Amino acid sequence: QRFLGFEFVRPSPISGMVRLGGNHIYVVVQGPKGKGMPYTNHNGIDVSTREEVDACHALCVAHKEEFGLKGITTPSSQHDVYAFYFRDLDANWWEILANPVGGYSRRFEHYLEAGPVADASAFKPKKD
Repeated sequence: QRFLGFEFVRPSPISGMVRLGGNHIYVVVQGPKGKGMPYTNHNGIDVSTREEVDACHALCVAHKEEFGLKGITTPSSQHDVYAFYFRDLDANWWEILANPVGGYSRRFEHYLEAGPVADASAFKPKKD
């Protein structure tokens, strides 16, 4: 709750609801211990600028011990956005990215017209 300004409510002993402004809400439910989220199923947090991504990265690095953050990557440009990833205390992957106006809608429309990507080699999973 204190990290990155999230609002958090706990509707039950094993679940929570999280939001960061706006109407998009994550509902989280405790799963079995020892099973981390696969990197490819990461959660995403959109910010407006590269500078905000860098500021969030600095917060993650500064507070990694306090919040048990691991696997913090260096911000970089990838799939048309500037972003970095990290794992939280429960081994869930998060991406913080500067998404263009309209978010992924612009990319969705592009692929709707252009068709699927033929070469999947660019989508190799990251290691923990």
